[in-house]
Amino acid sequence: MSIEPRLTATAFRVVAVVEAVTWAGLLVGMGFKYLGNGDETGVHVFGPLHGGAFMLYVVLTVAAALHLRWGLWPTLVALAASIPPLGTLPAEWWLRRTGRLDRPTEGDRTPEAVG
Repeated sequence: MSIEPRLTATAFRVVAVVEAVTWAGLLVGMGFKYLGNGDETGVHVFGPLHGGAFMLYVVLTVAAALHLRWGLWPTLVALAASIPPLGTLPAEWWLRRTGRLDRPTEGDRTPEAVG
């Protein structure tokens, strides 16, 4: 049973957006905590969400890199993009624009993929 490359690419795209949104939520929460009224609710909510999204992004990046055969440079760029806030969005856009999220693997030589 093999996983469809489109499913891998879609999962990567969704998690890249979720990682960025949780990063933004955590930043807003930290703003309220340290610059606002001291309320820690945003940090308590978005901290664990972002941690989970970050770990899932790393795992899915490695899985997508292997499944879609990105090579070392695109893989390292995608992994590094998880460090700065909202960095996963430009990484996902770049990977999509360069066709790395659409490219079928060698084992998926269906007529649609070939032609």
